Amino acid sequence: MRGLKAFLEWGGTRREAACLALSGLALAASLLGLRPFGLEPAWAAILLCGVPIVAEAAAGLFGAFDIKADVLVSLALIASVAIGEVFAAGEVAFIMQLGGLLEELTVAKARAGIEKLVHLTPQTARVLRDGRESIIPAGQVRVGELLRVLPGEGVPVDGVIVSGQTSINQAVMTGESLPVDKRVGDEVSSGTVNQFGAFEMRASKVGEDSSIQRMIRLVQSADAGKARIVGLADRWATWIVVTALSAAALTWLFTGQLIRAVTILVVFCPCALVLATPTAIMAAIGNATRHGFLVREGDALERLARVKVIAFDKTGTLTYGTPEVVDVASVTDTYSKEQLYRLAASAEQLSEHPLGKAIVRCGKKELGGELAQVGSFSMLPGRGVSARVEGKQILAGNLELLHEHGVPMAPPPGAEEAVQKGCTVTYLAVDGVFAGYLVLSDTLREESADMVQRLNALGVQPVLLTGDHENAARTIAGRLKIPAVQANCLPEDKLKAIGQYQAAGQPVCMIGDGINDAPALKRAEVGIAMGGVGSDIAVDAADIALVDDEVKELPHLAALAKRMMATIKVNMTFSMVLDFIAIALAINGTLNPVVGALVHNAGSVLVIVNSAFLLGWEERRPR
Repeated sequence: MRGLKAFLEWGGTRREAACLALSGLALAASLLGLRPFGLEPAWAAILLCGVPIVAEAAAGLFGAFDIKADVLVSLALIASVAIGEVFAAGEVAFIMQLGGLLEELTVAKARAGIEKLVHLTPQTARVLRDGRESIIPAGQVRVGELLRVLPGEGVPVDGVIVSGQTSINQAVMTGESLPVDKRVGDEVSSGTVNQFGAFEMRASKVGEDSSIQRMIRLVQSADAGKARIVGLADRWATWIVVTALSAAALTWLFTGQLIRAVTILVVFCPCALVLATPTAIMAAIGNATRHGFLVREGDALERLARVKVIAFDKTGTLTYGTPEVVDVASVTDTYSKEQLYRLAASAEQLSEHPLGKAIVRCGKKELGGELAQVGSFSMLPGRGVSARVEGKQILAGNLELLHEHGVPMAPPPGAEEAVQKGCTVTYLAVDGVFAGYLVLSDTLREESADMVQRLNALGVQPVLLTGDHENAARTIAGRLKIPAVQANCLPEDKLKAIGQYQAAGQPVCMIGDGINDAPALKRAEVGIAMGGVGSDIAVDAADIALVDDEVKELPHLAALAKRMMATIKVNMTFSMVLDFIAIALAINGTLNPVVGALVHNAGSVLVIVNSAFLLGWEERRPR
């Protein structure tokens, strides 16, 4: 009894695999004519594979009047056993359990994205009451209270800065990797991270009204709203059962031979129909894996085949998500571009700001050699840096930095043009004189343009949904020839945009990499996350993860999904034609239950073989 209990408590998939292995051995022994202890070995297949099918069918039928494919299978099993055709019953039970196991293997693993979002919520807050600072649970903060946030801490609630200036990492809300400079009067959101300067803020939205809590609710609602696909065999189960029973009853009525009626039930079992979908999905998933995709939802490719719109996040998806120096301009004859670049990169060596690090990284790569030593250095949150390099006082930062230090200047036309294109400009002053500027921009992935073109060739419309500002979004969309653009998107904005496409009858696939993309990844028919650069939460929310971030493979995946559905339709058509031919032969007595089961199961094997061709299938690229 202990052994039986342990077996029943064993993992479901492993238990089913063990039952199938034992049943297969039993059927092989039966074919060889072996009769250990005088017993028919096929009974093992009936007990291990058939009894669970009958029990589940009975529970569904009598408990909720839910007619599925297993109802007809159960009738065929019982009828075969009743007339002594034990081997035929064992065959049917084995092939049906095989199909069930394949379906289970394509079901996604449990995801933990919502729990990870909860962990992002700051647990404590520094509240200033009566001039004294005290640390309390973030959930106890009241609207209107004064809070202090130190560098490196998360913002506990939504609010407005009342003193201080800083840079805030807002990736959790907008997906943009660069921090945003904040000053008095600017709003800050819960869950974002204070990077550099300390500041004081007044709480405006707390508890369930805060930004991070709204994000959690969006993810939950989006997941609940996503439709689940029902297996094709179960979708048509009622008609299959009615047709099979009618054919069997009429054959018995007119011929008076029960064995012909039972044979009809056996050959009408939707074995090949049940296998048509999961075998094709398994093979397509294997193909997708070779191209760098981790398919986390079993029916994701089936949904992807129906997609009409693919919505892209920008940063980290179409672009690399890391700023690069794309231009250096000198406005004085005193310093060349190279000299100015070296001074700027040297001054930024001790900076912790992503823009400063980008200038240093690009400077070392472009200029070669070591940078100059830095003397006195100070970082000014929300402004830039001040440093002494080679005896010169360097200021590198935004316009406010230079104005506050009394540097007379007006932004050059080239700098203003770069800002209009969505680039970031770092201005430089040497010994109190404006000397030039550096232009930084997120760089487009080399393969993005070709990828978008191939998607268009497949009849899929690309759309850009980004938290970046309008100029940067329009610039990238123009270079990629993406006509539809929505910029400055918060998570709820992306969710709304996807909902509008869905309401217009255009299924959407969302591709993103940030925490802010999680609700949209959940709501879309298919969510694809960048597995390499993307956040864990985005991957958990997605149906498919692009492991190596090679977006050039996205058209292959879309084409593979369509090819998979074509294979499924061929499998279904073949299985139904074979069934009707076998029924006709069963009615005139040509087939008995055992031969009928063999013919029928041979059709199941052919379905599996046809599906297997998907493993090596490759997309035909347009010339």
